[in-house]
Amino acid sequence: MELLGVFNLSLMYNLIYMAGAKYTESAGGVVINVDSGDVLVVEQPNKVWSLPKGHIGKNEDSLTTAKREIFEEAGVTELNLVQELGKYKRFRIGKYTKDDENEIKSIRLYLFTTDQRHLNPIDPKHPEARWVPRHEVAKLLTNEKDAEFFSSVMDMLPPIPDTNAK
Repeated sequence: MELLGVFNLSLMYNLIYMAGAKYTESAGGVVINVDSGDVLVVEQPNKVWSLPKGHIGKNEDSLTTAKREIFEEAGVTELNLVQELGKYKRFRIGKYTKDDENEIKSIRLYLFTTDQRHLNPIDPKHPEARWVPRHEVAKLLTNEKDAEFFSSVMDMLPPIPDTNAK
């Protein structure tokens, strides 16, 4: 039954694309702080919360884009690549956080770890970045597809450090 749902969703995106929707590719990351196990979440315009990600630039591969976007949206430069997490599709977030069916985004996310705690967004369109306990991330993410993808990769995240072990 779930396979049928995925097929129908893919068919829907294809039909909307054929009707003239713009198709864009984005990349970003799930960034885990190794000291706390918390996850990096960033604010976009209109109080939209997401994982750091953005459009793949010309002459740029998806991994380079992911690192650039994490730097621009959170100021994090010390990144250790763990693995690629996969990709998913969704509509662009439009006005009032509703789906904008004029743009279909294909989003590829990577898993990174960092020991960098200080966050300093460089891009003024992303005024805030914060470390969030992983069990709260899916509830904070504005877009349902972002939250579903994050929930689907929770078991791939490194374990939360035991702070009592010291």
